[in-house]
Amino acid sequence: MVLERLVGLTMHIILSKLTAQDAASVACVSRRFRNCSSDDLLWAKFCADELDLSSPIDPLGNPLPDFKACYQTWREAFNMYPWPLVIRVKRFWGRLREWLAINFPEVLSTLRKGASEDEILELEKSLKVKLPLPTRVLYRFYDGQELTSEESGGSVPTNLLGLIGGYSFYDHLVNVFLLPLHQMIIETKEIIRHLGFGNRSKYVVVASSCGYNEKIFFLNCSNGQLYVGTRNLTTDGEMIPCVPNALINSLHDVKGTQQQDAVLLWLEEHVHRLQHGMIKVRKEGKVKSICLFPEEAPLCSLAVTNGVKVRASSVFVPEFSNIQDEDEKFLFAYSIRMSLSPEGCIMNGMTLNSCQLYWRHWIIRCNDIIVDNVNGEAVIGKFPLLRSGEEEFVYESCTPQSSSPGSIEGAFTFIPGRLADPKGSPFEAVVSRFPLLVPDYIF
Repeated sequence: MVLERLVGLTMHIILSKLTAQDAASVACVSRRFRNCSSDDLLWAKFCADELDLSSPIDPLGNPLPDFKACYQTWREAFNMYPWPLVIRVKRFWGRLREWLAINFPEVLSTLRKGASEDEILELEKSLKVKLPLPTRVLYRFYDGQELTSEESGGSVPTNLLGLIGGYSFYDHLVNVFLLPLHQMIIETKEIIRHLGFGNRSKYVVVASSCGYNEKIFFLNCSNGQLYVGTRNLTTDGEMIPCVPNALINSLHDVKGTQQQDAVLLWLEEHVHRLQHGMIKVRKEGKVKSICLFPEEAPLCSLAVTNGVKVRASSVFVPEFSNIQDEDEKFLFAYSIRMSLSPEGCIMNGMTLNSCQLYWRHWIIRCNDIIVDNVNGEAVIGKFPLLRSGEEEFVYESCTPQSSSPGSIEGAFTFIPGRLADPKGSPFEAVVSRFPLLVPDYIF
């Protein structure tokens, strides 16, 4: 009896080192091996290792009787796709869901249940395209986002719930959603017809800034690249690739290795930036959104002068860029966040609880050559009063560039106390240099 238990334990250890496919093959050798291979603890391990599952559920979240049935159900549901690709996509969505649950649950609730194979085939038939395998698997897990009447109608809702996020400067607001299949069909037909691409176009609209200022992302189903429209999209069909071409691989080959199109790479990079705090949820007034202005070095600069803290970063704005214009080819929006430390404004050993901005000075470079030297009163017509311990004052502006990379640096002149009641001499709060860069991944 003891010997049998030892043999059983040894078999469990050996089987746990195998893949699920190999364990299933071992079950065909003998009745004893079949019994050992049916141990649900073994299949719980396979489900945890490959699918990050801690309980036996099917792809729609319905409970199943045991882990072996769970594993079999998942394999059968995705049997037309390479299993490593399914595992990779499952892990991507798991990381994104985990981040959203903690940081922005309102966006999590917009994710639609996975699309069926029939729904994907309907899109392909309707648009006369063949979606790359990675995009098909992505949509089998979640069919984009549910668009509320506020988003689709263009009014600004309580929260901006685009999964990709966005930015604003002056009166320009973008907030990009991952479109569901039915909306992809509608948007693609309308936009492709407007652009005059013809009925055999291989482009599909997969993401856009619904209802606000237009920003549209197109998947080319032939080469797997993701493109974003520029300022010349409606006149010349001009687009910019969003992902390095060299990374795209095995788009339609079920037997290929490491299938990855631009949509999968783009979304994986997005969740990487979210998880590492490179971009965050920002709340302005009562409105929350995923903000694409970088929050961490080296893309975000930080300087503290006499208690005044200034953070600065930029984002490339493809929808206002004009690749055909040699002088103002790229447009960048930049965000400046300034605040006064809880200790207050420190001047000559004295501490004051406020200071007010009076003057700005910008040095703008393109390829390390100074192209503009700006001096002027206020920022966007305002003279922000900073008080110790209060929230950041945030403002956005923009600047064109003829090429990339470029940079901005400078200083703000502050008056201790208030402009109307100065408590000391003016001082300059440094704005450390931050880059103006067309990135490898464009969002």
